[in-house]
Amino acid sequence: MKRHIPNILTLLNLFCGTVAVLYAVLGQFQLAALFVFAGIFFDFFDGFAARKLKVQSEIGLQLDSLADMVTSGVVPGIVMYQLLQRSLIPESWDTGIQVDLSQLQGFIPFIGLLIPLSSAYRLAKFNVDDDQKTSFTGLPTPANALFVLSLPLIFITQSSEFIISLLHNTWFLVVISLLSSYILNAPIKLFALKFKTWGIKDNAIKYGFLLLCLILLAVLRFTAVPLIIILYLLISVVTPKRHL
Repeated sequence: MKRHIPNILTLLNLFCGTVAVLYAVLGQFQLAALFVFAGIFFDFFDGFAARKLKVQSEIGLQLDSLADMVTSGVVPGIVMYQLLQRSLIPESWDTGIQVDLSQLQGFIPFIGLLIPLSSAYRLAKFNVDDDQKTSFTGLPTPANALFVLSLPLIFITQSSEFIISLLHNTWFLVVISLLSSYILNAPIKLFALKFKTWGIKDNAIKYGFLLLCLILLAVLRFTAVPLIIILYLLISVVTPKRHL
């Protein structure tokens, strides 16, 4: 029975991702984000359970990537598509209407769908790369999904005119889409939040990063998420490779 536990957690990730797709298509970003967060939670614990129960398997690895493709690849792509559409039809934010294909403004919104394509490539590379067991090359898809999903939440909860104007700006969102797609597969070594031991000495960077995350989230709420992703990238770049 225990060998099925990690796969059940992975399937819960996929379930959450599928529900998030439905809400993202409807433009209900808060509910989409809620289910993506839940899916990422299950994604973290399926690998943890597999290692603790010593039931890692090839099918588990493949299933994990398939679930991640939906939760952390397709959903952020749809959300970015919707954000780009709404930046071209600003009144849609005020009325809360769903932006549909009949209102399509050229090809620009489809740039957001580069995110699922880049996510698929990143996940395929991860499955065949033995060098990513203790660290990552390129931004993990869940981190990228959190970054993208935080943008509409910041818009909804923020009162800063500068931040709102940025998220209304089509070209800013285009740059974010392209940068997001690139960083998923960038040749940058990033530390993984995987703990072989729980000692502070061996995990000082990870514990320090998690502490900073908690402080930023407590102070800035959703606005902290992009800052945390940037901080994650910066810490990984300046940390000697032997400590990653």
